Amino acid sequence: MTTTSRSLSTGTILHLADSEKRKWAHGEIREIAAGTLDAEMMLHPSTDALWDWRLSVASIEQAGEFTPYDGFDRTLTVIAGELLELGIDGTTQAVEAMRPLKFSGNSAVTAALPTGDVLALNVITRSSAVRGNVRIVELSKKREQHLFGAQFGVLIQGKAIVLQEDSERALEVRDTVIGGENDSPRVSGRGFLAVVSLDLP
Repeated sequence: MTTTSRSLSTGTILHLADSEKRKWAHGEIREIAAGTLDAEMMLHPSTDALWDWRLSVASIEQAGEFTPYDGFDRTLTVIAGELLELGIDGTTQAVEAMRPLKFSGNSAVTAALPTGDVLALNVITRSSAVRGNVRIVELSKKREQHLFGAQFGVLIQGKAIVLQEDSERALEVRDTVIGGENDSPRVSGRGFLAVVSLDLP
């Protein structure tokens, strides 16, 4: 899939609706962002197929085999729908909503949909270059969620605002805000946020 260049500066909000919707083997997919991570932990967007990390949201509407991603690690989080069953190298894993599952892109993976279609947040990282981690946090108006360098916040449920310096902006469901070390954005509201953290191996 060809990637598109999107600004990754601190506090940028990436609207999922602005991403081109594409077909994939099991439904439709929208890319959030893709790029590289340098030695100073700075994010750089990619404008071609050469990337070390990629975030996307995909619908899974049909059962079947996933395309292998040799040399990569994958983290899949169901963000809409109830349950996805993944057969990973012959072992069945029940993937419930908002419970991230990490697995090797080298694995043989098949998907089943026991309760119907699901929507998934996908984080794919090149094993030799980047490590990815996904954590689901419950938002609170009393305690702001800070997003630091090489972090993304993806609103998966509820309503939220992004606070940065003296500004306040709405964060819509399935939109993403970019973190940063200086003037790091904070997310406040009610609902659930997927905090995606990238690191060097």
